[in-house]
Amino acid sequence: MEENLRQLSSGVTKIIKIALFGPESTGKTTLARQLAEYYKTEWVPEFARDYLQEKWNSSQQICTIDDMLPIACGQTKLENERTLTANKYLFCDTNLMVTKVFSEVYYNYCDPLLHEAACEHEYDLFFLTDIDVPWERDDLRDKAEGRESVFAVFKQSLIDNHKPFITLSGDKDLRLKKAVAIIDDLTLAKELGFSSADFLYIQEYGIPITTIQKQLSFFKEGIPKADLVSPATLSNGILKLSEKDFQEKASFFDSNKSGLKLNKFVPASGAASRMFKFLTEFINEFDIENESINAYINRKKATKLSIFIVGMEKFPFFEAVDKQLRAEFTDFDTLDRSLKNYYFIKFLLSADHFDFANQPKGILPFHKYKTHIATPVEEHLRECAHYSSSNNSSHLHFTVSESHQKLFESIIDTIKPKIENESGVTINLSYSYQNKSTDTLAVTMKNKPFRDENGQLVFRPGGHGALIENLNNLDADIVFIKNIDNVIQNNLEKISLYKKGLAGILLAIQQQVFSYLNTLDTGSIEADLINEIILFLKEKLNITMKETFHRDSLENKITEVKAILNRPIRICGMVKNEGEPGGGPYWVRNNQGAISLQIVESSQVNLSNEDQKIILNAATHFNPVDLVCGIKNYKKEKFDLTQFVDNNSGFIVEKNVAGKSIKGYELPGLWNGAMANWLTVFVQVPLITFNPVKTVNDLLKPSHQS
Repeated sequence: MEENLRQLSSGVTKIIKIALFGPESTGKTTLARQLAEYYKTEWVPEFARDYLQEKWNSSQQICTIDDMLPIACGQTKLENERTLTANKYLFCDTNLMVTKVFSEVYYNYCDPLLHEAACEHEYDLFFLTDIDVPWERDDLRDKAEGRESVFAVFKQSLIDNHKPFITLSGDKDLRLKKAVAIIDDLTLAKELGFSSADFLYIQEYGIPITTIQKQLSFFKEGIPKADLVSPATLSNGILKLSEKDFQEKASFFDSNKSGLKLNKFVPASGAASRMFKFLTEFINEFDIENESINAYINRKKATKLSIFIVGMEKFPFFEAVDKQLRAEFTDFDTLDRSLKNYYFIKFLLSADHFDFANQPKGILPFHKYKTHIATPVEEHLRECAHYSSSNNSSHLHFTVSESHQKLFESIIDTIKPKIENESGVTINLSYSYQNKSTDTLAVTMKNKPFRDENGQLVFRPGGHGALIENLNNLDADIVFIKNIDNVIQNNLEKISLYKKGLAGILLAIQQQVFSYLNTLDTGSIEADLINEIILFLKEKLNITMKETFHRDSLENKITEVKAILNRPIRICGMVKNEGEPGGGPYWVRNNQGAISLQIVESSQVNLSNEDQKIILNAATHFNPVDLVCGIKNYKKEKFDLTQFVDNNSGFIVEKNVAGKSIKGYELPGLWNGAMANWLTVFVQVPLITFNPVKTVNDLLKPSHQS
């Protein structure tokens, strides 16, 4: 009997087996037939149907417990026969797990041989057929009542027996469409070496398997490097405006913003661990028993630590930490200076005290005013009211880690009413999280999928480039983008002038682009208009048409200029390069030979190519992430921003997970590859607009001191 229940391994024949699974009258047979026809292969009918029909016809007897094993043996034989003749796929209308569940539900008993065989039989995937299809009565079916409870039993049996399954709902056409898409993805996953369990885990993440395939290709073959043509410089890709020009552009923005919905978008995800990295290293490595801090500084050449200690009393958090220390150490004043400094840093980082390295950067104390200590969140609210408001209303959007949102809200609830009262502007707050489906697969140093101690695939956040989806979900005409740590103490009026100036440039360009597109839609176009648009593209948007364009027909020219003009627009502030790490503005050639303005990071450049290295180092300006964006088209419809991403870009990074070196892929950066196909204008802005806090010592700079 055991031999008759043994399943022929699909591995022998390299067949992908799909089992249809669910209560009676849920469309299993229909779907099995459809799939077999679609994939030009075999399907396995339900042995029990013919077996029980014959029993009914000959003796008018219905199914009993004694029929379970014969049905199981007949089903196994039928499946094994079809496995040998199947073409790549085999679709099983039923299987022994169904027989096992029916035996348990209807007879409250399952023969041990059947139970063991049902658990051992393997399928690459089960489709659990939902009960959302009409009940169809026949001689062998029980009754329509109680379908929900029976379905629940079927589902639980798959869970309890760790079977890979996906529930299929909808009418027969929709089910077929869903099933085909899933099977095609499963096939690719198998070809890439993933198990069915891996496949389902990837599905839960919402990541297309083709995306995983592309990421694996990037790891193995590398990401194409940027082809730098030259740095963008003043009058060669970077617009230079006088103070008066900025004032005029700002006034133009103010006079045209009343009908627009404005939003300020602030990437604020993650903790401030990098900001305190050198202090964390000190706490972990300092030998308090055998050396002084000065000895440690000399031994490690810890210049940053020395600067931190010298400027300690100037930090906006000094008084709070000092007060806590004095509360815990009654003899604090008598402690050795080295010990005082050590405990100050320890309290600053300790999870039992301030835990600053694990807090989001946005809620940390940045600026000390006469009346209070201000966080970056507060400074962004004040900025928002100043330059990102119309009709006394403003919108501010933070991308945050879900666990940090309440921390942001607690600060905002305290300070928002005061700022609204002072400015007369109502600030509408919203939040979003980095979409889980934008996470990327981690691999070993040999480019094999990395797994945790439980054998589970490991995914990592895809970097700030993932936030293009968050930006895509905003309903706004104009969006101001600025990093969470790029705030300044005082000088708010000055900052607002340059932000509104950039917005004025955007509006002027946008109005002209929209005018051209509306005219092109009329259909009555003269060649002179095309020539005017070509000149506009060259002079205002730094776009030069290919030589072949001029030999094309008028109809084709219209199509091409419409495609060029009908794109989201970004106006990017650029500051003079003073050695800060990060990307800069360059002229870049894509793989079709077209040259455009792009923000490029050094990691995107082939540094072994001397010519590319020279161009990289010749940059005169730096990207401070100071953007104003137009994300709606001339018909007031939202662009799908994901359609303008250069998906062949991104970054390979090396990380350490539980002491193991791994590689990760970061998506095309938000202002790099994620905006590669936008209309782009670079504008020089003063250094006063760029005040990032990359390390805690940056808070000692004049822009962060009163």
